[in-house]
Amino acid sequence: MLVLGSGAREHALAWKIASSRRLSRLYSLPGNPGLSELGELLPGDPEDIEAVAATAARLGIDLTVVGPEGPLVKGIADGFRRRGLRLFGPTAAAARLEGSKIFSRRLLARLGVPGPAYAVFDDPAAAFVYVERHGRPVAVKADGLAAGKGVLIAREVEAARAAVTCCMVDQVHGAAGSRVVIEELLSGEEVSALALVDGRRAWQLPSARDYKRVGDGDQGPNTGGMGACSPWPAYTPELAVQVQTAVFDPVVRAMDQEGATFQGVLYAGLMLTPDGPKVLEFNVRLGDPEAQVILPRLEGDFLDLLEAALDGRLDQVNLAVRPGACVSVVLASPGYPGAYPRGLPITGVDRAAALPGVMIFQGGTARDPDGRLVTAGGRVLAVTALGDTLDGAAALAYEAAAHIAFPGMQFRRDIAGPVAGERS
Repeated sequence: MLVLGSGAREHALAWKIASSRRLSRLYSLPGNPGLSELGELLPGDPEDIEAVAATAARLGIDLTVVGPEGPLVKGIADGFRRRGLRLFGPTAAAARLEGSKIFSRRLLARLGVPGPAYAVFDDPAAAFVYVERHGRPVAVKADGLAAGKGVLIAREVEAARAAVTCCMVDQVHGAAGSRVVIEELLSGEEVSALALVDGRRAWQLPSARDYKRVGDGDQGPNTGGMGACSPWPAYTPELAVQVQTAVFDPVVRAMDQEGATFQGVLYAGLMLTPDGPKVLEFNVRLGDPEAQVILPRLEGDFLDLLEAALDGRLDQVNLAVRPGACVSVVLASPGYPGAYPRGLPITGVDRAAALPGVMIFQGGTARDPDGRLVTAGGRVLAVTALGDTLDGAAALAYEAAAHIAFPGMQFRRDIAGPVAGERS
């Protein structure tokens, strides 16, 4: 097996894969110190498709699993297929569901899938006119991939103009922001609904809630995610059936009919509004930090699920979910999501990991020349705990986090707590 990526999501994936009775050897590219404890690290760039495929062929990899969205949108699944190699993840055509917000939004509108009202712009002058006439809170979204930072919330006209300027004029997100989608801002509770998809059917995974803003109470700027919990109580079994019928089934069917058959993980970011669930966005892979709370709740051999999705036979396997809950608290570098230092010494990880029910997934970490664990990114560690209830899992996660320290360490203290409001 080969896992592509270097964050806490990939560490969680590798941790889950490593429990398979069928695994003989595990590699990660490029990996991190946590992943090195599970298998061999390989140098390279996950988005260098030809080089990664050549490495997989040389090592005789049976199955490659992709963590981040970049390689998928660039077509790594297509490159592997041309070489006769197996890879879990959608083709470039199917990955447009995440790679282009315009493609995704237009598809949903055509299918009648509930979502916010929206408008598409490739001319900043026209976008300025629209936000001034609209006069209401909006979300300005870069069309392409922007490392999770391409959504700007504007509650006033001036803020909306600034968001358009940031994306389309200043090109803060590069070519990803040359076109934008401007959407009405929805109110309600957010939830992450993810499903394994085998091309014809979608099997929903346990629900999760991601906490995007850096500060308690959903204050401060957006981040890649400061923590998550699973399940999210507001996502009831009745809502899951509604989302299956109104979202997953028609989208999977439409992609297949258009010759872009989807196989992999389809992630629907939902807002639970007074009018029912509406789709905010699609991702085409496991979320980070959602993966850290969903994967520990899956029972059975994870490889069986991955291969069933690839072979179009999810109906022949059992998706069993551990009862109870899981909570993950992200420990971040000082200054994140802005500029932050690197090389800060980390202590206490082993003590935290020794607590029953606790898993420490490493994200932005490295080893210094003396072999000490140090910070190397914004989101450093995902301190994850299982419990019988959300409150119990959260208490254990924070107990574990108290054992860990590095200079300037920051984290939210309200993960798994209720946060209602607008799209963040």
